[in-house]
Amino acid sequence: MCGLAGLLRSPQFSAEDLAGQAAAMASAIAHRGPDDSGVWCDPSAGLALAHQRLAILDLSPAGHQPMESATGRYVIAFNGEIYNHQALRRELENTGSLQRPWRGHSDTETLLAAIEAWGLEATLQRSSGMFALALWDRRERRLQLARDRFGEKPLYYGFSRSGSDQTLIFGSELAALRAYPGFTNAIDRQALASLLRFTVIAAPQCIYAGIRQLLPGHLLCLSLPLPAELPEPRPWWCFRSLLSESLQQPFGDAQEAYQALEAALTAAVQQQTLSDVPLGTFLSGGVDSSLVTALLQAQSSRPVRTFTIGFDEAGFNEAPYARAVAAHLGTDHSETVLTAADARQLIPSLATLYPEPFADSSQLPTHLVCREARRNGLTVALTGDGGDELFGGYNRYFWGSRAWDRLAWLPWPLRRWFGHAIRSLPPAGWDALGRPLPVHQLGHKAHKLAERLVHVRTPDDLYRSLVSEWRDPATLLQPDTTGHPVQDPSSPLDWPLPGGLAGDAVARMMATDTLNYLPNDILTKVDRAAMAASLETRTPLLDHHVAALAWRLPMAMKIRGGQGKWVLRQILYKHVPRHLIERPKAGFGMPIGQWLRGPLREWAEDLLEPGLMQRQGYLRPEPIQIIWRQHLSGRFDHTSRLWAVLMWQAWLAEWG
Repeated sequence: MCGLAGLLRSPQFSAEDLAGQAAAMASAIAHRGPDDSGVWCDPSAGLALAHQRLAILDLSPAGHQPMESATGRYVIAFNGEIYNHQALRRELENTGSLQRPWRGHSDTETLLAAIEAWGLEATLQRSSGMFALALWDRRERRLQLARDRFGEKPLYYGFSRSGSDQTLIFGSELAALRAYPGFTNAIDRQALASLLRFTVIAAPQCIYAGIRQLLPGHLLCLSLPLPAELPEPRPWWCFRSLLSESLQQPFGDAQEAYQALEAALTAAVQQQTLSDVPLGTFLSGGVDSSLVTALLQAQSSRPVRTFTIGFDEAGFNEAPYARAVAAHLGTDHSETVLTAADARQLIPSLATLYPEPFADSSQLPTHLVCREARRNGLTVALTGDGGDELFGGYNRYFWGSRAWDRLAWLPWPLRRWFGHAIRSLPPAGWDALGRPLPVHQLGHKAHKLAERLVHVRTPDDLYRSLVSEWRDPATLLQPDTTGHPVQDPSSPLDWPLPGGLAGDAVARMMATDTLNYLPNDILTKVDRAAMAASLETRTPLLDHHVAALAWRLPMAMKIRGGQGKWVLRQILYKHVPRHLIERPKAGFGMPIGQWLRGPLREWAEDLLEPGLMQRQGYLRPEPIQIIWRQHLSGRFDHTSRLWAVLMWQAWLAEWG
């Protein structure tokens, strides 16, 4: 795992100037790769590539980047891992496509040799992995930027316009782009609206005008001279195409489906163990992380290292479950108990850990577990991310659709009355009533559902509402200097889905979550949280072969009896007893809402001070103050809405 940065500008600058600018950009993301750094320049083209290396494969100087291909035609800055690179090496050797003998055993060298033999796009199609890369073709004077299938690794790019200067800058994080001398790009208010709606900024948007996030599975090609406007990236791989193809090839036999999936998961886990440094897993005791750990331990001749963190907050501590699973599997388990004070101490630094505003509050425990794993000697950790989206794990797939089925028949006035009646009981009251039930944070969920039910007319409307925190975020924004109101931006929720999903609301939710929530929230959260600790994370459940099989499964093998991930559970129960897994899904969160009424109140009120927000010129303080007072009363839980505003305000204080 690494970080990359670079720039492409008019060629009147010296190699020293280019190298200095690129090195400064890479230095801003040195946490992504503290083991080595490098810069490569082509002054005749005005190009510089920079790289920060976290050494995982081939720890020798043979893995240094930026790296030139054997013939010298290509130069690459690469962030990620190609898990099947040894198979690619064998294919190159067996077909006589290898230009020169191998110099080392890094996957970056494999990638370059494959590109020389097959071209970039064909190489990516053959590759299994996670990555973002910048490839310079010296012969064609062409720069290509590419990102992996599901968006595990980030890549930002765009023009820095300062005076007469127009320079293409790109990098793994916005911190690298901000480090370019003279970076003055303004705030994109539509991206801010996206943050308020989703608590994240959905690609291809970026918080800065003129800068974009490369979409997952996309490729951007730029030839000299640079155009005044950047071309649209094109897909080299498309999740929606995978959906269409898989839906047209459903499994006809449940046993065949089960065996094929178990084999694919086992192969994905085995493939992702490739490492020259210590490797382990994050273990929460839930289905996904337990399954990854079990499959890894089944293939290992020694105890797998597993990590979890515990909290001293009731209802949020899953460490005992992880401990029980680890004991059954016989892993080398480490558990660190963290207090609320540990988490609160981290909050002021979140704007540094997340160089673009990000407001999923589970960013706190995610970074803490990454930090503790790294402190305990781990360099690579396998996670269970992706299981919820592919195999139907989120609560909204069950209780949201069930609630709609039961209440949609109500006339609009009665539905509104019912929603207000639910909200008349504070969240704590619902939690008290729901203690005998297997539902975590019942009060928060009841209030969220009640608010949504009074505004939606179709199941798709309900889904859109459930994943939106501020229902109409543009109304929270002050007009820009032109006086024009901000329009609510489009998002992946607006992208068309294959016709085969037309009659299945839950499948449409799962597909849209894979396009939006997975890359823009889950994978962004994990990448920034892990890389801030110089830790690499890998996600076997997002192997594209596993994803293709998942969408060939009938829904009954995913969701059954009001419970998700049914088929994953059946595979897991071959390794772990059912009673260690069967419990309510808690998620990976912390009691932020409680803290905002208590120890975090002063911090929050400083950021939400009406005069400050008015002077900053972005948010209207009046509606935010209403929500804040309601939350403080304890009768409402507005944690997610307030956290989105607070993370924006904290980011603005750090970078504005």
